[in-house]
Amino acid sequence: MADGANAILVGRRGRGLGRGPETAGTSGTGGRLRGEAPVLAVAAVFTLAQLIFVHPTMGLGWDEIVYVSQVTTHHPAAFFSAPRSRGVPLLAAPVASWSDSTGLLRGYLAVLSGLGLYLALRAWKGLFPARVLATAGAFFATLWVTLFYGPQAMPNHWVAIGALVTVGCALRALRAGRAHSGRGALWGVAAGAVLMALMRPTDAVWVALPLLVVVLVRRHWPLLLALAGGLAAGGGEWVVEAYAWYGGLGERLSRASEIQGGLGWNIAVDDQMRSLGGRGLCRPCTGAMPHPVVTLWWLLLPVVAVLGAVVAVRARRATATLLPLACAVTAAAPYLFMIGYAAPRFLQPAYALLAVPVADALWHLVKTGRDRWRPVAATLVALAVAGHLAVQFSVLAGTVNRNVESREDWARVAGELHRLGVRPPCLLTGYESIPVGYYTGCSSGSTSGNNENTTAAEITDTARRIPVAALTGPGGTPPGYARDWTPHRVTDLEIRVAPPG
Repeated sequence: MADGANAILVGRRGRGLGRGPETAGTSGTGGRLRGEAPVLAVAAVFTLAQLIFVHPTMGLGWDEIVYVSQVTTHHPAAFFSAPRSRGVPLLAAPVASWSDSTGLLRGYLAVLSGLGLYLALRAWKGLFPARVLATAGAFFATLWVTLFYGPQAMPNHWVAIGALVTVGCALRALRAGRAHSGRGALWGVAAGAVLMALMRPTDAVWVALPLLVVVLVRRHWPLLLALAGGLAAGGGEWVVEAYAWYGGLGERLSRASEIQGGLGWNIAVDDQMRSLGGRGLCRPCTGAMPHPVVTLWWLLLPVVAVLGAVVAVRARRATATLLPLACAVTAAAPYLFMIGYAAPRFLQPAYALLAVPVADALWHLVKTGRDRWRPVAATLVALAVAGHLAVQFSVLAGTVNRNVESREDWARVAGELHRLGVRPPCLLTGYESIPVGYYTGCSSGSTSGNNENTTAAEITDTARRIPVAALTGPGGTPPGYARDWTPHRVTDLEIRVAPPG
């Protein structure tokens, strides 16, 4: 292997971990800044791209509404179902708790996600050269799903950031052994694990499984304490809620599985491919596959990741590549083989973890081999990068436009409800009552389904005190308690408003 790319990690005590040449050869503040400049640039461009390409006035989506409504004083809190955790409300609280501005929330989250990406990549400092880390960050940051969800109040991007921090710091702790120099890495492992578990406790466990195996084999008990302690600290509130509201942890997990369609053997690889065209939620996941140009990167990703593993094994630095690959596999497994629907954001942690070995493989292709083939390899990689950017930003633009339109539709329905006299305090039930209720300023109620939180008797009783409306979607029938209420047509919805009590 040529240049510095072949010596990314030098074996240490036979463990396949070492210090990268770009970090070992720099000293002083100037060297550190030069080493971090590419990663800083990637994080800054990522933040700027979110602010430019994701419409800052795009209204909150359904899941965002559930999370943000828990901490805002401007809207009633929406029903919080069993699979959800409190990490996203905590993340949004510094802005959402006092401001109703969606643009301000988007800007805050874009800056925060850029900072998170920088810190996550910095956790890998010394394991790979800065150019590899910057390339990994650029790959992850230019995926349409990363750009789209970075400035949104959603959990998956932050599980991805936590996964990068946890795995990178764990590798550094393993390299340091039990030396004093590894204490900072242990704190990083704990912080990353806390972040993952705060956002999605079950996802955090899936990501951490290979790490737990390695730690037990190596008998690195301080690392085990940091990882397990971080997971427990981050997921503790979710477990307490399970016993307070659901009758126990098993009952909450069972209810969460039921809401997600029943977890079990179910191949969803094709569902994930269908969602790559910009479908935020593919449930039920029917329809044609996106154009092959849109799905090509997804099919090539595991191939290039395996190439990165081969490169690492041949260079005798396997652990630093195989461990994130293993964590990516366990992070993706439940969403590829255990769930009956798809959303592209589910795989963000896997994409983030695959980014490092993929970037390493790309640099291997460009920097090694016979001199006469290097220009060819560099040209092919450059063309692949250009095609990647074109596809990702094209899908991003279409996805943003569709979501802006759908959320404007909710706002229009809310305006009509106000005109019909349904104003806060009020209650909406039925079709899309959670998002429409948020835009209207009303509480939302459901007598069945995943968001069941009331009964027909309670709804009719509420109608005697405050305005209540039942929403019926296209082809649906109004609920029995609302059949005598005055009907109105708004867009493709039938709205029945309860007579004043």
